[in-house]
Amino acid sequence: MNITQIEIQMIAVVVAAGCAIPGVFLVLRKMALISDAISHAILIGIVIGFFIVRDLSSPILIIGATITGVITVSLVELLKKTGLVKEDAAIGLVFPVLFSAGVILISRYAGDIHLDIDSVLLGELAFAPFNRMIVAGTDIGPKAFWVMSGILILNLVFVIVFFKELKLATFDSGLSLALGFSPAFIHYTLMTLTSITAVGAFDAVGSILVVALMIAPASTAYLITDRLSLMIFLSILFGAASAVSGYWIAHILDASIAGSMATMAGMIFLLAYILAPGRGLIALIKRRFNQRWQFARAMLAIHLYQHEDLPEATYENSFAHLEEHLRWNPNFAGKVVEQAQGRKLLKKEGDLLVLTGKGRDLAKEYIVK
Repeated sequence: MNITQIEIQMIAVVVAAGCAIPGVFLVLRKMALISDAISHAILIGIVIGFFIVRDLSSPILIIGATITGVITVSLVELLKKTGLVKEDAAIGLVFPVLFSAGVILISRYAGDIHLDIDSVLLGELAFAPFNRMIVAGTDIGPKAFWVMSGILILNLVFVIVFFKELKLATFDSGLSLALGFSPAFIHYTLMTLTSITAVGAFDAVGSILVVALMIAPASTAYLITDRLSLMIFLSILFGAASAVSGYWIAHILDASIAGSMATMAGMIFLLAYILAPGRGLIALIKRRFNQRWQFARAMLAIHLYQHEDLPEATYENSFAHLEEHLRWNPNFAGKVVEQAQGRKLLKKEGDLLVLTGKGRDLAKEYIVK
């Protein structure tokens, strides 16, 4: 492994970590699509900034793109507040217009620079190490690495300093406002940081990977934990894993690095979607399977309890009557009775099913409910 490969992976990891932090709050706020909107809409800010200074390395481009990101969020909020369209529709209305305007400006007035559409969408991480940062005549490494490291630190500081406010504003904005915090300040600061993060990652990895690294790792972490601090940590971890594994997949297949990283982020999410212990697909199927039998045992207990003191109890509470009264086939009824016996909810006296004290308590619990 040579130094260029190491630098590419370092850049990818800091990009993934930087994107994962605001991504957690976008997922929790059900604003995942806003990352897509910002990462596309900032293009027009970059183009306008270039027209002003005619220098692709100027910080004016970053400022212009960040302002465009905030404008995008503000326009989405403005449309949503009218009540005429929902948030997802507002996002779908705003960002295509801004992105398309940026594409038109590039194709019409900036055809002689490297702001082409392919680099906008996919980026080219392989070239990032060649754009060096020189300080006092000393090469200190790839510029993208230091830019994204600064953004990562900025995001971490914001989350640490405003953790309580972020938590309140994310989960209960009404309570946050009642306690004297400003949900609007938190919201727009978060959106500004999201814009800055998207701008910082835009040049190296393109808009597609920005969205993938903001949303996929955070969504994966959301399936695994309910603790916010752990979700942030896992999101960073999954993002870094996607970046490194995606790079080596691209290296082996000689494919797009950004595309491979986005694919690995999706694959890690798919694994969590299937295997996550609490919210995974297997856990959900298992829980529904168990609930079916749990409900059947409760129905049996209620049936026996309602008839046990009546004259017809000998008939109603017989095993043979379950098929007629509860419409259970003998095979299913036998399994339910066997499970109920195993849990000491009832006992058999010949063909008669008799509740135990535990079984009566279960029946009373469901009847009260």
